[in-house]
Amino acid sequence: MSLFCAISNEAPEHPCVSPVSNQVFERRLIEKYIAENGTDPMNGQPLSEEQLVDIKVSHPIRPKAPSATSIPAILKSLQDEWDAVMLHSFTLRQQLQTTRQELSHALYQHDAACRVIARLTKEVTAAREALATLKPQAGLVAPQAVPASQPAAAGAGGEPMEISEQVGMTPEIIQKLQDKATILTTERKKRGKTVPEELVRAEDLSKYRQVASHAGLHSASVPGILALDLCPSDTNKVLTGGADKSVVVFDKNEEQIVATLKGHTKKVTSVIYHPSQSVVFSASPDTTIRVWSVTGGNCVQVVRAHEAGVTGLSLHATGDYLLSSSEDQYWAFSDIQTGRVLTKVTDESAGCALTCAQFHPDGLIFGTGTADSQIKIWDLKERTNVANFPGHSGPVTSIAFSENGYYLATGAQDSSLKLWDLRKLKNFKTITLDNNYEVKSLVFDQSGTYLAVGGSDIRVYICKQWSEVLNFTDHSGLVTGVAFGENAQFLSSAGMDRSLKFYSL
Repeated sequence: MSLFCAISNEAPEHPCVSPVSNQVFERRLIEKYIAENGTDPMNGQPLSEEQLVDIKVSHPIRPKAPSATSIPAILKSLQDEWDAVMLHSFTLRQQLQTTRQELSHALYQHDAACRVIARLTKEVTAAREALATLKPQAGLVAPQAVPASQPAAAGAGGEPMEISEQVGMTPEIIQKLQDKATILTTERKKRGKTVPEELVRAEDLSKYRQVASHAGLHSASVPGILALDLCPSDTNKVLTGGADKSVVVFDKNEEQIVATLKGHTKKVTSVIYHPSQSVVFSASPDTTIRVWSVTGGNCVQVVRAHEAGVTGLSLHATGDYLLSSSEDQYWAFSDIQTGRVLTKVTDESAGCALTCAQFHPDGLIFGTGTADSQIKIWDLKERTNVANFPGHSGPVTSIAFSENGYYLATGAQDSSLKLWDLRKLKNFKTITLDNNYEVKSLVFDQSGTYLAVGGSDIRVYICKQWSEVLNFTDHSGLVTGVAFGENAQFLSSAGMDRSLKFYSL
């Protein structure tokens, strides 16, 4: 319906009707007329604003002004609208350009700040490394202040053997080792042959799959993780040593790096996590063994026990002494608190580099592997070679004692895994692996129920039956380290593909 105001003859915006003349008016116009005249403009009869009746209609479409009905007028209207649109577009482009300039300036400032932070971080790291190098040197000068009757060491870099000759295995140290062995043997007898109730059963272990993989722990420029260990008291704390010369402490639960420890001048080939202290150990072909504080993130001690690359590390059950093997054909027994070498021994008849070393669970004997395929068992108190296990046909790459102290597992570059009975001193089982299989890591779980093998792949065997229950091929490179979590709740591995992997249900 179209309504027109009786006064203006245009469609009203607010239409109303006069009950006096029944005509439609624009409310604004009729109110003005009534205010001036007080009557209806159509018939002159009296009319008040209260008498007007509003008409509810949809929003009216106002007709174009008479001036906009010609073609030139329409063209001008379109030109005006186009000009307005162009002006608005120009304004938006100006605002966009200003915003881009502001963003570019902010990004430049951010980049500059990142460069400053990186430079400062590098300077802090360099200062820490310099401090870590100075501290152990300062600590190692003291033992050289010996009585006049003793030959003095030749400067701060003197022969560790001179220190070992001065210190030696004192009766107090031997008694301490004996007491610890007695306690451990008693505890083992109490446990007997019972398996912990929390230990994962073989049927569940066989269902393990990869649940996590972390590839960013070590530098990609020199790829490869060469060593792996878990903290015995909290197996969620993971320790790795890499080809990039750094040691990394990783938290499995938080999935983040706790500390990156730098100081070695060559790759890190062996690492150990202290069971009760926030301390870790690492060894390298740079001939040094370093003791690190995880909380401080720095090197607190450097043990210079060897003249050639260190090939193996093992921590004594007391937590105070460290066993190391080296390409210089010596094994050394050192005090981790002072950095002193207590004793250093070689088998002169063999004349062969040592490739690995491992303490027996009781701590009074230990095993070493050699480059000429021999496994040697040593008495720590007497510092003598008490047994030899021949049989492998290549350099021994890894050895591991079982928790009950009865078995020794060994691997070498002959694609075989041998198991030895320490009570009968003989080889009772040989597991032949695939052709050209490389064994790099052997480890028993904390109960001595399972044995894990890392190398060309990962295999887990159940002890006594010595049957394979697991096989993983997730790594794209050689596996250099394997370790069990508490009660075998998970299995961890590290390899040359720079990744740290975890497996569980």
